[in-house]
Amino acid sequence: MGSTALIQSIRDSFTNYAGVKTLFGDPIETQGKTVIPVARIAYGFGAGSGSRTEDQSTGGGGGGGLKATPVGVVEITTQATRFVSFNSTRNLLGATAAGLALGMLIGRRRARRD
Repeated sequence: MGSTALIQSIRDSFTNYAGVKTLFGDPIETQGKTVIPVARIAYGFGAGSGSRTEDQSTGGGGGGGLKATPVGVVEITTQATRFVSFNSTRNLLGATAAGLALGMLIGRRRARRD
């Protein structure tokens, strides 16, 4: 198998896995809403090939990786369509700030007692 055919074979394999169903999943219908899961897909691949005329050596290989991360859902109702993100960075920052403030308050109370 030549390097071009090998790369095309690997690309076709990833294309089958990183299709619409993988990105969005099957729609879920419940309580008058249609919910479609959304994921971020990242993939990469590479291939190599070689040959040797004197010893009749040939070689080839390839591989790749695929990563799917859920990012939210598309919610469709009769009134509106909206994207609901799973991004919890804002919640994490809020919890961190609250924890820091509580720790400072407790530290000040202990310092006053001593």
